[in-house]
Amino acid sequence: MGSNVTLKHIAEVLDVSAMTVSRALNDRDNVDEKTKQRIREKAKSMGYTPNRVAKSLVSRKTHTIGVVIPEITHAFFPEVVRGIEEVVYNSGYQLFLTNANEQFEREKEAIETLRAQRVDGLLVSSSLTREDYAFYKKIIEGGAKVVFFDRCIENIGASCVSVNDRESSQKITEHLILEHNYSKIAHLSGPQKVSIGRERLQGFLDAMNAQDIPINKDWIVQAGFREDTGYEAMWNLLQDHADNLPEAVVALNDPTAIGAIDAIQEFGLSVPEDIAIVGFTDDIRSSLLDPPLTTVHQPAYEIGEKAAEKLIQTIEEEDPEVEKIEVPTRLQIRSSCGCSSDQIHTD
Repeated sequence: MGSNVTLKHIAEVLDVSAMTVSRALNDRDNVDEKTKQRIREKAKSMGYTPNRVAKSLVSRKTHTIGVVIPEITHAFFPEVVRGIEEVVYNSGYQLFLTNANEQFEREKEAIETLRAQRVDGLLVSSSLTREDYAFYKKIIEGGAKVVFFDRCIENIGASCVSVNDRESSQKITEHLILEHNYSKIAHLSGPQKVSIGRERLQGFLDAMNAQDIPINKDWIVQAGFREDTGYEAMWNLLQDHADNLPEAVVALNDPTAIGAIDAIQEFGLSVPEDIAIVGFTDDIRSSLLDPPLTTVHQPAYEIGEKAAEKLIQTIEEEDPEVEKIEVPTRLQIRSSCGCSSDQIHTD
């Protein structure tokens, strides 16, 4: 029979009502466990497939979740999606994944398409700028279930799962200052209209100010999120300040740091002997670089898990709490900051 098997067919074989079969397959409390098990086994052996369309019309749920990520070329977001998928699958939902390619117009189009598909909720890491908050505010006020992850948009009625970008950036900058006595430190920053760009720059400034170290504004250069933009930003900094170079660089993320290392080496300088560098993410490639990259370990899989759990709670509970959930980070100390092999560790 396969896909043609109905609840009525199963009921006739087992000599029970179709309503009992429906209740058992939907795990209702008014059917005993022994009967549920018997019905499930028979449904499976007969090749029964639930009619999701009919089920969604009754429950007003599609048991689908839309995920919007800003890019998919680096290791962080695929690992987040792995964590999301595990929770979504185990909770009886299906996942639709879209990539906005760091373009907000594509992000909006993806969300509108997902909403047209009647997904029950949205998990979003946004390329959003401050001026665009109204888009999300409107759909959330209209009843859309949204949870942000990694890149947060706060105070619009949606939960967010992320790390403490500001604190983590401060800690890795302080490592350069306190463990290596660097005082001439540059920052390759991200777009200031994206939360991680703002927060990681502020953490860098917090560390410098806390240690009374002068901040050279010419050494704060916007570098984007990718290797090519990191390379370009670092190359320009080296050319423009060849007579007054920084001793160390704090990069927005690991791809930016990887591009910056290429620029430093092509400029004829060495890492960390001439310029030390640290990143943020713990990209899968970071331990394989020459030299291996000191960075902030950002637990991508756990961020995905917690974001999915929060969204399912938001979908299924009548009055869910709006939360900002922070996942702890740790410093992954390698040799790009100037640490010797016996100093390499994880904080």
